Amino acid sequence: MIHSLIDGARGFLSGDGALILPEMELVLFACGILVVDRWLSSNEKHWSALLALGGTAFSSFTLYVQHGKMQALREANPASPGLLGLHQSVLVDPFFLFFAALFLAATALIVLPSVRYLELEEEGRGAYYALLLFACVGMMLMVTGVDLIVVLLGLVVMGLSCYLLTQFSSDEQQAAAAGRKYALFWACSAVALGAGFLLLYGLFQTTNLGRIGAILEVRLDNGVPFGGLTNWHAALALGLLAVGAFLLIDVAPLHWFAPGICESAPTPIAAFISTAAKMAGFALLLRFFSFLFVFAHEKWIHVWGGAAIVSLLWGNIAALRQTKVKRLLAYGAVAHTGFILLGLVAGNEAGFSGMMYYLGVYVFMTAGAFGILIFLEQRGGGSTKLGDLDGLYQRSPAAALLLLVFMMSLAGIPPTAGFAAKYYIVKAVFAAPHPELAVFAIINALAGAFYYGRVAAHAWKKPAADAPPFEAPTLAITSGQTVALTAAVFVSLAAGLYPEPFLRMARYAFGQ
Repeated sequence: MIHSLIDGARGFLSGDGALILPEMELVLFACGILVVDRWLSSNEKHWSALLALGGTAFSSFTLYVQHGKMQALREANPASPGLLGLHQSVLVDPFFLFFAALFLAATALIVLPSVRYLELEEEGRGAYYALLLFACVGMMLMVTGVDLIVVLLGLVVMGLSCYLLTQFSSDEQQAAAAGRKYALFWACSAVALGAGFLLLYGLFQTTNLGRIGAILEVRLDNGVPFGGLTNWHAALALGLLAVGAFLLIDVAPLHWFAPGICESAPTPIAAFISTAAKMAGFALLLRFFSFLFVFAHEKWIHVWGGAAIVSLLWGNIAALRQTKVKRLLAYGAVAHTGFILLGLVAGNEAGFSGMMYYLGVYVFMTAGAFGILIFLEQRGGGSTKLGDLDGLYQRSPAAALLLLVFMMSLAGIPPTAGFAAKYYIVKAVFAAPHPELAVFAIINALAGAFYYGRVAAHAWKKPAADAPPFEAPTLAITSGQTVALTAAVFVSLAAGLYPEPFLRMARYAFGQ
């Protein structure tokens, strides 16, 4: 019996199971962390972080192997969409590989600076790292799933893991507030997406996005306008899907929860939700676009454009008024969402590759900005106000310089990656052509430069004469923080100075 089970497991892993092997590896490492952490003493807890990093490394290697298999399949059959299996519910294609790599990178960037943070908070570290890996698994399932059931499963795993992660704070009141806000945010998104899934099933009698797309294509070939997506049942289904995805990516005015969650959640988790979870929402929206919305793009272009305009205006105006750094970053993220959505408005190859490039560099420059905040919290005060940054260059010149680079990149100032990202989006919108939207985006980018510049200016500003003395004259960066911040600043600068390799990866994600 044991031999038959082993043979069955081998057969599964060499067949359809190989398609979800990156996710299974993360699950195994997460379970291993939960078991091993019980036997580690307080001064050995860093091994849990190393195991989490090991899980991301193994999963990344498996993604590379899948990339090789997919390339071989494409050479044999250029029309193949990718590696499809598990009853056509899971698809491994360039789109999935791109976003899965981003999720793993974001997870590693959060694990590295979390070691010192958890030591100060004296929170359970094994569960923390395991939940980060489980959340990453949920995100990967959301992207690899081309069946609505798999997508919903990934959404539940990600949402539950992130909800539990928001509770990792020594301040019980703050942890409870963050948990309530995230639970309400996730519930609204899940209900909207679930209702949209039910309506789609009622319309097409299948939960498979590929089959739904094939049905729509046949309808178009038979002369049905927009594949029949203009009747009220289909429009309501697509509207619910858009609302659910808009909540995940913080589109104004559906961004109500984002600033509160960012402010109340522990800083590493706020960074994780602002990077990895936001990317999962964008990946889901783009999956829906490629299978569903693309057939009615002429109708939905006004929705994408309206969402982009409102997000840019609302995010920038609100960010200008903020005095707390985490809330400023949260509202700035709303403006970034509006900029990225302009790629959908353009609807051309340049727009899609610009979106992928923007999403890729956004993870690193945002993780870097939050990494500086995590580092500042080592002195025990929890630096969240702009005034707390005053005199940072005196305490830690390296941190002040890094913060300047990340703020420049988020603001879109050359020669950083943020400038290149905005340039490619604006260029695509001009080519669409939508010159009025492109000019509007440029004007809003100038507003972003102002409030991100405020953050950098405070770091290089001398503290007031009557300000209380700092707890320590200098701040030391841990080795984990050094690695994470080095990776973040490298991408923030290298992708701006020499963007071609990053553009190739962006084009690869959409099969261009």
